[in-house]
Amino acid sequence: MTRQKLADRIATAVLWAAGILILLILAGFLLPILLQGLPVLDWQFITTRSSAVREGGGVGAQFFNTIYITFLSLLFSLPVGVGAGVYLAEYARPGRLTDLIRLSVEALASVPSIVLGLFGMILFVNYMGWGFTILGGALSLALLNLPVLVRVTEEAIQGVPRSYREGSLALGATHWQTTAKVVLPTALPGILTGLSLVAGRALGETAVLIYTAGVTASRWFPNPDLMVAGETLAVRIWSVTSEGLVPDADRIAMGSSALLILLVLAVNLLIALPLWRYRRRMR
Repeated sequence: MTRQKLADRIATAVLWAAGILILLILAGFLLPILLQGLPVLDWQFITTRSSAVREGGGVGAQFFNTIYITFLSLLFSLPVGVGAGVYLAEYARPGRLTDLIRLSVEALASVPSIVLGLFGMILFVNYMGWGFTILGGALSLALLNLPVLVRVTEEAIQGVPRSYREGSLALGATHWQTTAKVVLPTALPGILTGLSLVAGRALGETAVLIYTAGVTASRWFPNPDLMVAGETLAVRIWSVTSEGLVPDADRIAMGSSALLILLVLAVNLLIALPLWRYRRRMR
């Protein structure tokens, strides 16, 4: 066996071991929660109203708010994030303005989520006078997701071979036509991967929403009103484990955790399956 083949096999074994280790760590986190939380999940738990002091309550409003706030945050951040990534990768000229934009994106990405929550509380809750609202929570989450979407979009577009652009331009296409019809479809798998990351982060975010969406939920659900408080599943887990006023707090926390895990997996599958079919069609 040559030295190159030996090095290749060693590197392959190390990478396989790293992948298996990641799966084992993930299983170590998820399995105990799922084993204790899945027996709690039933139709009543998922669809009934929560209770502040009585046991037997569900998480129907929190389940709806989690999906609703995540959808709104992506609705606000996706056009801006993808648009900014396209600008930086395709249209921005090297200079101070471009460097300043990239520096701002990096700085925003490094801000702790609790700081963004305090900023959202100062701006939306206090200064604008909205109070704790779903809209304020969604806008604050959009700020949290924005830098990740910008960086992922820029890197995905930069990964498109230059020959694709040159071939399109040689056929008479404009710069915008090349970007829209050639570059973006090729970079779409990378953009969707970033979308799945920010969606999963938004589903499980707590610190931002405590200060902007509040720790209470509407008595009626589904309630699409943007100006009502919107406690989510992650915030519900925090509240019942920290306050301890509900007699069956452990049951609610485990059931909510299992439901949140299943929701994150479902969202990732909804993005991954079309992405897998798209890659097969592109091949």
